[in-house]
Amino acid sequence: MPVQQSVWPLGIRHHGPGSARSVAHALDELGPDLVLVEGAPELDQVVGLLGDPEMRPPVAGLVYAVDEPRRSLFYPLASFSPEWVAVRWALAHDVPVRFADLPVTHQLADPPEGDQTAPGHGPRPDPIGLLAAAAGYDDPERWWEDAVEHRSSSSLERFAAVSEAMAAVRETDDRPPDDGDVVENARREAAMRRAVRTALKEGFERVAFVCGAYHAPALDPATYPPVARDTDLLKNLPRTKVAATWAPWTSGRLALSSGYGAGVTSPGWYQHLFDHWSRDEDPGSPDDSLATTWLVRVARELRGQQLDASTASIVEASRLATTLAAVRGRPSVGLSELDDAAESVLCEGSRVPLRLVHDSLVVGHELGAVPDGAPMVPLAADLARQQRSVRLKPEASSQMVVLDLRRPGQLARSVLLHRLRLLGVDWGAGADAGGTTGTFKEAWDLEWRPELAVSVIEAGLYGTTIQSAASAKVAEQAERSEDLATLARLVGACLVADLPDGLVPVVASLEERTAQQHDVLAMLNAVEPLARTIRYGDVRGVDVAGVASVLRALVVRAAVGLPAACNALDDDAASAVRTGIEGADRGVSLLDDEQLRERWTAGLVAVAARDGVHGSVAGRVDRLLLDAGRLDQSDAAARMSRRLSVGAPAADGAAWLDGFLAGESVLLIHDPALLPIVDAWVAGIAEHVFEDLLPLLRRTFSRHQPPERRSIAEQVRRLSGGSGPVRAEESAYDLELAMPAVERVAALLGWGVTRD
Repeated sequence: MPVQQSVWPLGIRHHGPGSARSVAHALDELGPDLVLVEGAPELDQVVGLLGDPEMRPPVAGLVYAVDEPRRSLFYPLASFSPEWVAVRWALAHDVPVRFADLPVTHQLADPPEGDQTAPGHGPRPDPIGLLAAAAGYDDPERWWEDAVEHRSSSSLERFAAVSEAMAAVRETDDRPPDDGDVVENARREAAMRRAVRTALKEGFERVAFVCGAYHAPALDPATYPPVARDTDLLKNLPRTKVAATWAPWTSGRLALSSGYGAGVTSPGWYQHLFDHWSRDEDPGSPDDSLATTWLVRVARELRGQQLDASTASIVEASRLATTLAAVRGRPSVGLSELDDAAESVLCEGSRVPLRLVHDSLVVGHELGAVPDGAPMVPLAADLARQQRSVRLKPEASSQMVVLDLRRPGQLARSVLLHRLRLLGVDWGAGADAGGTTGTFKEAWDLEWRPELAVSVIEAGLYGTTIQSAASAKVAEQAERSEDLATLARLVGACLVADLPDGLVPVVASLEERTAQQHDVLAMLNAVEPLARTIRYGDVRGVDVAGVASVLRALVVRAAVGLPAACNALDDDAASAVRTGIEGADRGVSLLDDEQLRERWTAGLVAVAARDGVHGSVAGRVDRLLLDAGRLDQSDAAARMSRRLSVGAPAADGAAWLDGFLAGESVLLIHDPALLPIVDAWVAGIAEHVFEDLLPLLRRTFSRHQPPERRSIAEQVRRLSGGSGPVRAEESAYDLELAMPAVERVAALLGWGVTRD
């Protein structure tokens, strides 16, 4: 490059460790008085934080629309990102550093009315992919590593070569000028050139511009278009109010395309490359240690998975990887050679063990950190305080946490997680606590994802603290919701999240909707969640008196309207009503309220006495009454006989039987009067009808466990006059195959068992 030039475009590959190394060397050689970095100009106000010792990559610049935070752009940075290296170099050398690109205030704004820009025609061309194809590579990532990342030529020469290659690629772009992607790219490059012109007018004489390789040719001052053309491109663009900050990022999310639209699939490997090159004073020297240190990490992870990996095998794998790179004509050992060598030597030809360590090594589980001084909405600050208070640290990898709600500290963790779920910040998901049927334990699967930072900002619109924001959002949802079941779930959510201020408006809305509700099914669906709230609310010391009064009114109204709601139902409606009845019955059973139980049972009795009720609903109601003691065995047998009589349609009988037998099957096993009725009914079904009913009958009996089905089959065999054991197809054991082993064990024990 000529010495007299004042602007040096340094075309890089985003998140490329070789590019990061080259940028550091180029900046040392150039000694610029201003460093420009491709990125949102809004980040200039927080760029100084990247020099804070508490700033730990990976992190991401976050720029979001103030009025609608979900509209946002992330600009991820890792320690091996050229942008990170450039900014840190500038801060360390007291050189001004700025971000340059089309401001996000324009990118996030709605397009103006009458915008004639055409949408993008198909996928964007991949410039690196085109160069790789021209060089005979089918993998663009591998070509870039071979041609750029692993080369040891002068940094400035390398950047000049990349810029020249990209200029040739840009000439092959034949997309129309009004293509959406072409217009967007033109505006971005116009904004970058404007930043360069502004810097030169301010008196800067040596400007280094770290940008994506594709943009480098457009940022060479020798190729600049007239100022008026760039001004026209940036004129009258819509705007929206935005804010900027830094957010923790994760290694796994570095593959996410956002902001400058770049990502890498192997951040853990790139981190290893960058760390190795940072320690190596001579990047052009043989890098046997690169392969060895990586394979040592692979072996350590394999041992952590209880797999063998000896020191000798590491040496052999390293030699094999080096040989593979030479045979394949690669300038240095790459990840593919190391994977192949590890598979052959460490994993004995199996790819499966490598998959076990892929996430931890090739991707990584690093979660970055930002200093406390980083701008954040008040809600995010309150969340950080509460995370420290309850000692619940965000982690990038999934972790299972089991909380004992009897302990105040762990109860506080549960409350925080439930409040965050109400706010849409899904840091944790409920999991099976295992090993207990009590309500004092609660399990969570926790994983902090970077995009949750946006969710926190969105939730900040509801309040400045987690508690106030959750209460406000719940109140808003309650006001908008017309569904009783949704309101009932909100009541339960308020209780577990300890939101008394949110519970009041939810209960008020529930009471109002209940008074106005005429949909019996909606009332049925709301009973069980409310009953569980009342039954188990005492575990958290919550006053549920207001909820109890609403539930009593709900059950009474549902019981009164139930008979009419069960008339003239088709199969789908009957299934929904049956599910609602089952749930409501479970809910009423949870309560210690005999009077309410009596009112509910009266509603079931009224349904059972009606004609024209769908068989599935009628059968289920009869079974519930039998289990509740309102029907005796003889009454149940009489109803079954009537429903399964010859004069009744077979389909109706099958539906009634499906409803009646739902749940435990001990009824058929231990009641001698019922099974003969079912047996006679099945035997009397016409063959052409039986084929249609078979799927329903199979579903009915498949709900029961294999031992129960075998017991029923045994009794049916006896009813038919047969004898001997019944061999059920569902048996998990092949007795013919097992008998030799059984006989041998019996002989060893001296039992003298022989095959019959």
